[in-house]
Amino acid sequence: MGCCSPSCDEFFTDSVARRDARRYRRRGLDGNAQRLVDFVRSEGIDGKTVLEVGGGVGAIQLELMRAGASTTTNAELSPAYEHHAAELADEAGLAGRTERHLLDFAQRGDEIEEADVVVLHKVVCCYPDYEALVGAASAHTRDQLVLTFPRDAAWTRIGFAAMNLLQRLRRRSFRVYLHPPAAIIAVAASHGLEPATRHTGLMWEFAGLTRGARPGPGQAKP
Repeated sequence: MGCCSPSCDEFFTDSVARRDARRYRRRGLDGNAQRLVDFVRSEGIDGKTVLEVGGGVGAIQLELMRAGASTTTNAELSPAYEHHAAELADEAGLAGRTERHLLDFAQRGDEIEEADVVVLHKVVCCYPDYEALVGAASAHTRDQLVLTFPRDAAWTRIGFAAMNLLQRLRRRSFRVYLHPPAAIIAVAASHGLEPATRHTGLMWEFAGLTRGARPGPGQAKP
């Protein structure tokens, strides 16, 4: 899991990044990430570009390149992931097809080009302004936007409250946020993306959205 909150580098540390890289080497993607990759592949990935916000060590990006994506770009705030992501890309022989940026994507997304596929995997819950984050991601999406975010359930609300209390007791500013799933999807829809699939698990929801044909020069939007 990566990071998009300005305070996340105090939470997503080098030890976390090292653990994520080790887990990927041993086990590959977890079920939530694999579901995301499978959906993108089912829609067609050959030759497409990928932008992931908060991609951590870049595991999803590596799998999408193995599946046919041409290049990937990662936007990250925590510098802890950079060394481990570079190592994994080198091991996979894909370092020349990856690009990484350290910036707040919601605020500085205009510094990064659009992509065919945009990924937000377990990062919306790390950012206070989900409208700005999802809006920027949607605006960068040519074909597909895929998101994984927490399910709005009693147990997730309790868990998030406990986690934030622990952060306060440790005098850390990082917080997690349980944004309304319907509102998250509505932001993407307001940018012309249409829901194509959705899955609700015990803790996480997955949503895949696609963009219809864009109007050509001189054509009005519907």
